[in-house]
Order: sequence, then C-alpha cells, then structure tokens
Amino acid sequence: MNAVAGSSGASANPVRGEAALTVAGRTITLRPTFAALVAAEGELGPLFALVERAAGGGLTLNELAGLLWHCAIDSGERGAFCDALVAGGLAAATPALRVLLGQILGGR
Repeated sequence: MNAVAGSSGASANPVRGEAALTVAGRTITLRPTFAALVAAEGELGPLFALVERAAGGGLTLNELAGLLWHCAIDSGERGAFCDALVAGGLAAATPALRVLLGQILGGR
C-alpha cells in the first residue's frame, strides 16, 4: 500500500509540485517526492523514457496507473485505486499526469 505522510483530500499545493486527482469521488493529492519517483522508476523503468513515451502517445495504462499510484498520498490498495482510475475514465487523469510529467522534467 502506498502511504506517504500527508493528508489526502486536501488541496494540492502547486508550489510543492503537487496535483489533484479525483478517483471514485475522492480527491487524492499526488506528490512527486524523490522516494515516490524512485519507486516508480524501479517499477516502470527510466522516467525520461516514460516522459518520451507519454509525449509520443505510447504511455501504457500500467505506466499511467503506476506513476499516479506511486505519487499518491494515502491512495489505498493498488488494485482498488487502478480499478477506480479506469472506471473514472482515463481522460480525467490527464491533467494530473501532465503536472507530474512536468515535475519530472522541470522540478519545482
């Protein structure tokens, strides 16, 4: 289970590079900390390659869900998070994904 210290449901703080994602009616704060990005990279491969795949339209559902889950604060059990993400429609996750990819490239 992914549980980064912090409060879910609070407004995302753009100064910290955070993004908000609504999943199953619950707003989850995504925080791309060093630890979260290292965990995502360990699972998904190099983050720069992931950004390139995303830019080219080649990001897989597994990569999208994995990156969001690793960066989510108190996201709960991964399977339930992923199911809710898909049920809400992938387009709903696009703004949060854009913020995270920007943070990977530019930092904060």
